Amino acid sequence: MRQRMRAPDVNVVAWAALAVSIGSLVASTTGLAGAARPGHGAPARVAALNIGTGPVKRHPGAKAGTLVRLGAHGKIPVKYLPTVPRAKDANKVGGQSASSLAPSCPPTTVDLGSWCLMASPYPLTNADVGLNNYFWSSQACVRLGGYLPTAAQLIGAANRVKLESTINDSPLTATIDQDPSLGLKDQREMSATLVTVAAGSDAAGSEGVTVGSTGNPNTGEPNPLPEPANPQPETLQYVTVYSNRQKGGFAGSEPVAQPENFRCAFNPTPGAANQSTS
Repeated sequence: MRQRMRAPDVNVVAWAALAVSIGSLVASTTGLAGAARPGHGAPARVAALNIGTGPVKRHPGAKAGTLVRLGAHGKIPVKYLPTVPRAKDANKVGGQSASSLAPSCPPTTVDLGSWCLMASPYPLTNADVGLNNYFWSSQACVRLGGYLPTAAQLIGAANRVKLESTINDSPLTATIDQDPSLGLKDQREMSATLVTVAAGSDAAGSEGVTVGSTGNPNTGEPNPLPEPANPQPETLQYVTVYSNRQKGGFAGSEPVAQPENFRCAFNPTPGAANQSTS
């Protein structure tokens, strides 16, 4: 009589299937799967990337359930890994992005690489007209967080910035008078560069000798004679510059007490692109 084969135990089959599944999972995630590496005669390994649509952020090119090519070591490329909510600020510093922290120029200036320059002369109000001498202008630029540019800086920027110029210059590349009803005049602008037009230390000004100053009694030094101060000497003058058809040109010098058009320069700073210079 033929002996009937005994049916396999259901529990044994279930445990065996589970073991095979676990082994396959370990092989696929550790790079031990049987497929060969790319470039060795076998197709590159791919893995199913099942990124959900929950609160985590995923790479814009990774759709849920898509297949992605594994890296050289059988790993999912980092760019496809999601960012969990707890690390949402991992790419920021103090809540600010790298772009907002990068040095930049204010929006009303021209970016000249390592520094910035106002695209147009400083906007004087009616109350400011006549006050804008070397002292006032220097302090106005500092109040804005900048400084008065040197003659070399203005000359260097002449082919990038519309400097003040003569009335026959091009309005496309220079700032010139164009309204006859207000008068047409050649214009120049102030620089931070100073020159003296006379010899001697007094040509650069003097603080004088204040009344009440005394000599050193221990050495028998006599009391100095009072002298008036001269903080704004006519002999100390700033160099002026004009566009000269974008070549840059010198337009003479003016006493430091003389008002003149000017513009401010700035160093690039984080967040400057979102600030105003006015």
